[in-house]
Amino acid sequence: MTALLAAGAVVGPLAAGTAAVAAPGQPGPRYTAGAEGAGDPYFPASGNGGFDVQHYDLDLTFTPPGPAPAPLEGTLDATATITLTATQDLDRFQLDLRGLAATSVSVDGRPAAAVGQPEEGAAVEGAAFWQVSDDGARRWELVVQPRPKITKGQTVEVVVAYGGTTTRPEDVEEALYGWVTMRDGALVASEPDGSMTWFPVSDHPTDKATYSFEITVPEGKVAVANGLPVGEPVTTDGWTTWVWDAPDPMASYLATASVGDFEILPVAYSASGVPVLDYVDRDLSPTRRATTDASLALQPQMIDFFESLFGPFPFVSAGAIVDDDSVGYALETQTRAVYSGSAGQGTVAHETAHQWFGNSVSPERWQDIWLNEGWATYATWLWTEHRGGATTQAQFDTWYAPARTPSYWALPIGDPGPLGLFAGQVYNRGAGTLHALRLEVGDEAFFAGARLWLERYAGSAATAEDFQAVYEEASGQDLDGFFDAWLYGPVKPAL
Repeated sequence: MTALLAAGAVVGPLAAGTAAVAAPGQPGPRYTAGAEGAGDPYFPASGNGGFDVQHYDLDLTFTPPGPAPAPLEGTLDATATITLTATQDLDRFQLDLRGLAATSVSVDGRPAAAVGQPEEGAAVEGAAFWQVSDDGARRWELVVQPRPKITKGQTVEVVVAYGGTTTRPEDVEEALYGWVTMRDGALVASEPDGSMTWFPVSDHPTDKATYSFEITVPEGKVAVANGLPVGEPVTTDGWTTWVWDAPDPMASYLATASVGDFEILPVAYSASGVPVLDYVDRDLSPTRRATTDASLALQPQMIDFFESLFGPFPFVSAGAIVDDDSVGYALETQTRAVYSGSAGQGTVAHETAHQWFGNSVSPERWQDIWLNEGWATYATWLWTEHRGGATTQAQFDTWYAPARTPSYWALPIGDPGPLGLFAGQVYNRGAGTLHALRLEVGDEAFFAGARLWLERYAGSAATAEDFQAVYEEASGQDLDGFFDAWLYGPVKPAL
């Protein structure tokens, strides 16, 4: 009983947020709990406060479902080693984890005891961890109480063993996302907050980190993640382990570890030497495979073109994962975009442009998603013109000219709400906003502003206000009226 109490028993009341405090007048740490969210009003429980993750090392063993009519469920057995630095004196902290159970936790080698979720206001003695699951509030947390406590500026290594049954989770709009179990593996696409369905994480774009992956799957399956492969896959006793390293800062929703029956295509290179690694499902239909092959073959040229406009490609590699299964969308997973069913040229251009806009520079708040989708859509317009298709002006006119219902214009793309993140206006009015900005400030300032934006916030996150400030700097103009009308105005903006 004594050992259990020391390790993690619930022992009595504790006012929320209280902790050890230095004596009056004496300097010293004040230990409090890290916030359970990053402060994003759209997803209040996503991300975490009190620390900054430096690196995730994910060791995953995945068993796909059996053949039909077996349930469409897999099994994940995993260990996450998380290097994080405290940004405050921490009594305890939280990681997002949904649908999977943590079985052990240690901090700098010191194990914590598993306890049940304590009552509100109850204190827990000693090193402990517990989980909170509230589907209605979309709140899924792994709470870790380390002992000794962690002081501000201290870097620690947190090891979480976890696992369980994988299914087909849904986002706030009831669309598939996260670790989506497929009959032949898993399609992993996690925007906006689905990474917590497959590893314990600070699941918000403001907490970027580097990643490494060791993914073990049944022999014959291929596991694809971000970055570059490390060595050749190793097969032992019917299981193959694939190792990947992603050394560039990455938002959690951009991480992937997709598993399937993929063909590994020959590596291609952009003119600047960026390696392009493609993985295409062997079961694509002939028509979809022809479309996919033709589109993926253009990736080096797309990189060359976008580099000429926006500056160097921001990561160690590029490429694609094309699955014959579908989640109903493509996603710009960093360095290796995920495509459902097939990959068309326009979609490939869109996801390639995202590597600059959305991946290198991410939204500090999800309300600013137009900075991702507007830029990727506009870059696709630019690519179309570059290839001899319609000019960007013609594409803008095609979007801007038609009469539309008042409700179309009423959606403020600068704050579309959590159910409006992927509305068509976010993409097309976002692109239209950028073209109108180009007309407002001129080509020289427009492209200079794009490069300045990408240089200033590379590897981090920023807001629409930051974006406006960059363009006011690049152009020397006051753009308050412009951005108010185009991002927030409830009527069609005037040119």
